[in-house]
Amino acid sequence: MDETIERLSQGLADADSLESLVRPILEMLEVLTGLESTYLTSVDFSREVQTVVYALNTGANGVPEGLQVPWFDTLCKRCLESGRQVVNNVREIWGDSRAAAELGIQTYTSVPVCAGNGAVIGTLCGISRDSREVSSRARSALNVFAKLISEHLEREQLLEQLRLTNEHLQRQARVDEASGLPNRKALIEELGRRLAEASRDGAYVTVCMLDLDGIKEIKVRLGYEAADQFLRACASRLAQAGGTHGLLARMDWDQFAVVARGPADFDAATQQAAALAERMRGAVNGEYAFREGAARYQGACAGSVAVRFLGVQQAMEVAEQEMQKVRRERRGAVELRGLWQFA
Repeated sequence: MDETIERLSQGLADADSLESLVRPILEMLEVLTGLESTYLTSVDFSREVQTVVYALNTGANGVPEGLQVPWFDTLCKRCLESGRQVVNNVREIWGDSRAAAELGIQTYTSVPVCAGNGAVIGTLCGISRDSREVSSRARSALNVFAKLISEHLEREQLLEQLRLTNEHLQRQARVDEASGLPNRKALIEELGRRLAEASRDGAYVTVCMLDLDGIKEIKVRLGYEAADQFLRACASRLAQAGGTHGLLARMDWDQFAVVARGPADFDAATQQAAALAERMRGAVNGEYAFREGAARYQGACAGSVAVRFLGVQQAMEVAEQEMQKVRRERRGAVELRGLWQFA
């Protein structure tokens, strides 16, 4: 027996999941108690249901995993309420139990498995159809095993909380707080992914860069609050105009970018890129209402390219160059009219 216990104990040390922890525990309980079935249950008090999670059956009439029974009729509930850990004359003291009658249970043992706050969340049990004495060594083992399971569940819960926290932080690291849009890091990652796809399937990738000229003017004229309001409004308009076509990101204080999948045909991809730039520019230029009054903006400058078989940095540089080209071409006419027209 001691060799078996030693072998199974090693399984506990190596356990990296609830199942890999519980299976050896059930085997050890079977060895220590001699009971025909040992099993772990969960208890859902909101639904008043007990469920067998893992079970080890050596007798003819075992307890199936996944079995659900009403909590009010369970022997576990009776053990908890009466303070009994082991009962070897079930038919005499709990002869009204339907579960005991159906399985022919005579010996029953049950200890609670608790959460970190002490609340019962399950039970560790064993049954037999004949009357058996459960030694003090086995009773102690039951308590130790129940505590091990409780600690493992608490650790798993903590790890799950850490995982969710880490995912949240990772998402936050890819979001621009001011606009709520993805940030430069998120766009660079998306561009790399799309370029990798393009190298496999031959499609082009559209990269559109948009600058908002004239931010300094609105700061001077209406203040920082109006400038922030303007940027948030631009982010919203851009999201409606181009967000559904790819990933829209805020790259810098006054710069946005879109990465989208294009067709495999170069001419079609180029036309799509040009249309996206025009749509993004048109979405931002227009009327804005501020607390200090209305204003018309016409300082957005967008350039877009269709790229393939380039690295991320090269693709960004090509798009930036196209945007600067567009800016130079329209600079004279726009500067004559002014980037802002205030009411």
